[in-house]
Amino acid sequence: QVQLVEYGGGLVQAGGSLRLSCVASRSIFNIHAMGWYRQAPGKQRELVAVITSSGSTNYADSVKGRFAISGDSAKSLVYMQMNSLKPEDTAVYYCNIGADYRNYWGQGTQVTVSS
Repeated sequence: QVQLVEYGGGLVQAGGSLRLSCVASRSIFNIHAMGWYRQAPGKQRELVAVITSSGSTNYADSVKGRFAISGDSAKSLVYMQMNSLKPEDTAVYYCNIGADYRNYWGQGTQVTVSS
């Protein structure tokens, strides 16, 4: 079965950058959208960024201008460049790929931003 593998999380200082990556263990067909969610301690999960198979993107207001999502749906790859990181960006980040009949989720990767 398909699983999404995430990597690129870690500990950075405020103002620093990280690049998250997500790749499916097997090709996923008929992808509609790919995105990243995050869940911070004591807070509900939120959508951070999404990119459709046509290349359209959308971002949470809190990360606009700082984060950039990119990917290749044909290769089941999605990335997110995170710049100017803030302590409030600290969370577990989850990759998501939505296909015709199923949503796939990554295992989560921890991003910690120190002040």
